[in-house]
Amino acid sequence: MEASRFKANSLQESLQGQPVQRILAAALQAVDPALAVSKHLSGSGNHLLVAEQTYDLASFDSIYVIGAGKAGAPMALAVSDLLGDRLTAGMVVVKEGYEHIGAAEPLQQVEILPAGHPYPDERGLQATRQICRLLKNTTRNDLVICLVSGGGSALLTSPIPGVSLDDLRALTEVLLSSGADIQEINILRKHLDQVKGGNLARLVSPARLLTLILSDVVGNSMDSIASGPTVPDPSTYADATAVLRKYRLEDKIPSPIRRALHLGESGRLPETPKPGDPLFDQVYNLIIASNIHAAQAGLAQATAEGYNTLLLTTYLQGEARQAGLFLAGIARQIADSGQPIPRPACLVAGGETTVTVNGEGLGGRNQELALGAVGRLAGIPGATLVCLATDGGDGPTDAAGAVVTGETLWRARQLGLDPAEFLRRNDAYHFFEPLGDLLHTGPTLTNVNDLAFLFLH
Repeated sequence: MEASRFKANSLQESLQGQPVQRILAAALQAVDPALAVSKHLSGSGNHLLVAEQTYDLASFDSIYVIGAGKAGAPMALAVSDLLGDRLTAGMVVVKEGYEHIGAAEPLQQVEILPAGHPYPDERGLQATRQICRLLKNTTRNDLVICLVSGGGSALLTSPIPGVSLDDLRALTEVLLSSGADIQEINILRKHLDQVKGGNLARLVSPARLLTLILSDVVGNSMDSIASGPTVPDPSTYADATAVLRKYRLEDKIPSPIRRALHLGESGRLPETPKPGDPLFDQVYNLIIASNIHAAQAGLAQATAEGYNTLLLTTYLQGEARQAGLFLAGIARQIADSGQPIPRPACLVAGGETTVTVNGEGLGGRNQELALGAVGRLAGIPGATLVCLATDGGDGPTDAAGAVVTGETLWRARQLGLDPAEFLRRNDAYHFFEPLGDLLHTGPTLTNVNDLAFLFLH
């Protein structure tokens, strides 16, 4: 990933410097999906090697590639390059705009199917049906390679009977605005969909199944990444109902969903496959890249650039605006005392915050995190906070995130912009846009959650 990918309208001098660009680029390069696949998957004669697993390719009648997620296209390219004409067929569904992988020619055996995200759409529904048809006749003599990455929950969708695509869209919209975290959201998704929560593995059985996973979930819990389509699901219908109660959403969701959850909780709908189910004896799931890989690579580059470095956490969660206050507080501590590390400093925090939407503005969690830091970061010389979604898209916007410095508040006031008012409206995008401080990368074709880089020069 070249540093030139990081462009904005008129970002501050502190971001325009080449060291900062190289640090951000190194973080994304470390989680390049094609490189991650190639690092973990290799071939030797008739054998496919992955971690401690070896697959005798000559023993399979057919080899299929399926998958879903924002990183699906480059992952499919890497598998196709390795296996070539050994592949029988394949289909991978990706977010619209993420299907272009830069290959000299279209993949011959694997179809890349674009669909909507973060709200499931008809294209995702049809793509999922095509994948299910492809798998319908698999046998124990076949191998299925599944490629999973963030975004797969919306892209791979097959609602249970009685629940419509519109119902799932409405549920997703309510959940994304509620402050629920991704694990809680996915508990509901897994119990309302026929391919989530281990159900895709049930569909693939009795064939052998190898799943390569690019994690976008804090803690890398495989049952939450893309709603765990090939992973045992420890959650229950009762857990799904509890999420609705926690956020007082029972009366805000479509009635078919309430009815389905009631039927499931009373035992009249089948549960998702659980840990210990023998169907998983033929399944191997492996995480090949995650947030911590990106964070560590960014820090390694920062060290090479002469910064003192510290990994704060890869478990940054909670309300985005509060996370912004927290990170700005650390900047002030460094400015006042040189603790926890002295200048020049580069600290990294990874994770996934949430936004409880009360206003009608535009933004994403990274932009809101940055906006939350504006006041407390004000006046700190040489301080810069860069917040970005590693997939290049923050919320329903064309920005990956935003940048704040110690001068942002002063510059905003010159334009008559009050950060508190924009926070009240959840309108971070329109705060940073006139300042020229939105971060535009375009689709990065990877997705390992969010990163916040705090610099004190």
